[in-house]
Amino acid sequence: MENEALLEKFSILAKEKNYRELSVYLDDQLITDIAELIHDLPEDAGIIINHLSITRAAAAFRILDFPLQEDVIKELSPAKVAELMNELPADDRTAFLEELPSEAVKELIRLLDPEERRITLSLLGYPENSVGRIMTPEYIAVREQWTVKEVLDYIREHGKDSETIDVIYVIDEKGHLLDDFRIREFLLVSPDTVVHTLMDDRFVSLHANDGQEEAIQVFRMENRVALPVADDQGILLGIVTIDDMLWIANEEHTEDIQKIGGTEALDEPYLDMPLLKLVKKRIGWLIVLFIGEMLTATAMGFFEEEIAKAVVLALFVPLIISSGGNSGSQASTLIIQAMALGELTISDWWRVMRRELISGVLLGSVLGAIGFTRILLWNSFFHTYGDHSVLIGATVGISLIGVVLWGTLSGSMLPLILKRFGADPATSSAPFVATLVDVTGLLIYFTVAYTLMKGILL
Repeated sequence: MENEALLEKFSILAKEKNYRELSVYLDDQLITDIAELIHDLPEDAGIIINHLSITRAAAAFRILDFPLQEDVIKELSPAKVAELMNELPADDRTAFLEELPSEAVKELIRLLDPEERRITLSLLGYPENSVGRIMTPEYIAVREQWTVKEVLDYIREHGKDSETIDVIYVIDEKGHLLDDFRIREFLLVSPDTVVHTLMDDRFVSLHANDGQEEAIQVFRMENRVALPVADDQGILLGIVTIDDMLWIANEEHTEDIQKIGGTEALDEPYLDMPLLKLVKKRIGWLIVLFIGEMLTATAMGFFEEEIAKAVVLALFVPLIISSGGNSGSQASTLIIQAMALGELTISDWWRVMRRELISGVLLGSVLGAIGFTRILLWNSFFHTYGDHSVLIGATVGISLIGVVLWGTLSGSMLPLILKRFGADPATSSAPFVATLVDVTGLLIYFTVAYTLMKGILL
């Protein structure tokens, strides 16, 4: 209801061109509501941003999705773009620029003040998806020989320019990181206390070239709102805050879900992506999976004579391959998620394999027993499978154990193997594992059938 009121009020003031009242009204709204207003009225994004104070305009701009940010920039004058870019925090500005074509980046960098340009170029110089790309140089650093009173005075003077004052960092004359403190540790001691008497030299820091996914795990383990970023010499370069980590974690999770579903990760929201580009993202894996499934027909052709002699075997092909594919998809999804949460690493491969060996046998045995029982019961009522129903049931039951076991092993090991060779484990998607198990499942099924039925039905 509030958003509808905001939308209606904005429309009235904009139509009347009452920009003075519009500025006052917009500056009185929540930043999240302003962002939603821009999302609802992208054609009026320029008017909205132009009539916000620059601080609030930057705050709203930084939480927009990239496609919408790009639309906003196109609606603003060069002077306003320059003002907005200079006001944005360095990490948010870098995150926006790295999504743009190189020519656009060059144009926007020219609009920055010299100091902001230096910081931005420095951040862009770090590898993509590294911690260096998302760190901010806006932090509070103090010296170990200062008193707590001097620290608090320094915070009052410079704290407004910092990304956060929840954590204070101690550095030496050369900028080496010595320790970090939560602000409450300074507030709860005497003002005459010297900083070095409080130091315990126990702190956690990130390296500028660390991967962003690694940083997410550190944040999760350390339960911090901010972490310092240092170089090889231990010099403090900047900090990374929890809000950036949450944003990246959400993006990584979204990418993994899309890859697990058998598509390439989408660069834009689903409804904003051009149709042909969306098709391009999906067609690659579909072709790979289609070619893989063609091997299923090849495998069945290899056992054509056996099928001709015992047509009843063909009735259970969908049952066999779907059970194997389902078990493989389950395993791959569980392992990919566990790896994403840091619950297991490549070194845990034997523990995973041992668990999945047992799980595969137990799961396959349950399904095999159900399949065997179903065949016997059905045959007792309808005599569908003739005089050899026990043999057919045993073939299906044993095959299910083998196929489900193979599916769980394939689904659990493939993500670890991909990770070992530097690939994204999420690409071992459920459809990919299912396709792999379909083909091998047929080989297992007909091999068991040939072994048990040779000289009887085959």
